[in-house]
Amino acid sequence: MLFCVKKSRGNVFALSVSIILAITLTGCSGDGVDQTVHYEKAETSSTVNSAVNFSHKLDSYEPEKTSYNFYFTYKIVHPWWDAVALGMEEAQRQFLEKGITVSYEYLAPETASAEDQKERLAQVKKEDYDLIGVDVADEKIISPVLDEMVDEGFKVMTFSSSDAAKGCKRIAYVGNTHNYQDGADLTQALCEKLDYRGKVAILVGSKGAPCHEDRARGAKDTVAKYPDMEIVAVEYDMDSVENAYNLTLDILDDNPGLDGIICCNMSNPVGAARAISERGSDTIIVGMDHDKEALRYLNDGKIYCLGVQDCFSIGFDTLQVAVKIADGKQPGDLYPEKTNEITTIIYQEDAASMFELLYGDIL
Repeated sequence: MLFCVKKSRGNVFALSVSIILAITLTGCSGDGVDQTVHYEKAETSSTVNSAVNFSHKLDSYEPEKTSYNFYFTYKIVHPWWDAVALGMEEAQRQFLEKGITVSYEYLAPETASAEDQKERLAQVKKEDYDLIGVDVADEKIISPVLDEMVDEGFKVMTFSSSDAAKGCKRIAYVGNTHNYQDGADLTQALCEKLDYRGKVAILVGSKGAPCHEDRARGAKDTVAKYPDMEIVAVEYDMDSVENAYNLTLDILDDNPGLDGIICCNMSNPVGAARAISERGSDTIIVGMDHDKEALRYLNDGKIYCLGVQDCFSIGFDTLQVAVKIADGKQPGDLYPEKTNEITTIIYQEDAASMFELLYGDIL
């Protein structure tokens, strides 16, 4: 795999994602004995197979240049964005096969911060990039910055899970366009599990992050439909497992009979499940995405369900759209103004298959 990239990344979503279908590891010992080992993927459910698409091919668009240089910044160094990066790398590899070099910066802070993102964007305006891509940390703070950049002639897109505010001048968005519905769907599953009665808490994530806030709104609106359901706490964990763990312990102390927790990002289901397990609580957790530990908790029944986003497709489509924008192409026949990627809700019976599909390992 080609790396024409400067990256700031955490633990990588296993590269076996697309190789796992049939991996052959070949080597030989000193005595010449063939040590070829064959791994075959176990059968997976249709739900899991359709949740993440690793079989992408570049479309028929012919780029106008032979080299591109992009800048992407996202909310926080985290395994979720490592998975997005794998999709970008696959698109980059396919472009290279066509004789087109795509290089890019892919950088984020260790702690989510709209001010940090604002500073990064101010600095990047001094550089020479064909396109600037932003996973919006806070739509109120960052959207005006993007408007200003577009007015100054920069080609700007948004990507990942967080678009800019409605009416922002950014050229296009690739990612999750249905975060509100994801929050509503997860909460609906929880309400059904609880027979539409009980006390629940919401762990949101980062303040101002559109995806986290939208999921929380979807959760609140869904709970409000049922008179015997009550939200007893709403807390921001800032996309930190440790914060989510400590907040969950506090919520349990204040609400000993807590029935459920709705988790709006990839970190907080893990923190919440750790706390629930430590306390021996029967509180039911629903949450987002594909963290290894979260999938283990799902498999063990500590988490009831997870909404898994297709990060690989987000990354692949982001790079394809970025090339077109860099060439001056506007949304329309070549690409939509918003490229929607899917979210699939998985349950305990799906956990082992999803773990193997994404990480090439067995629970």
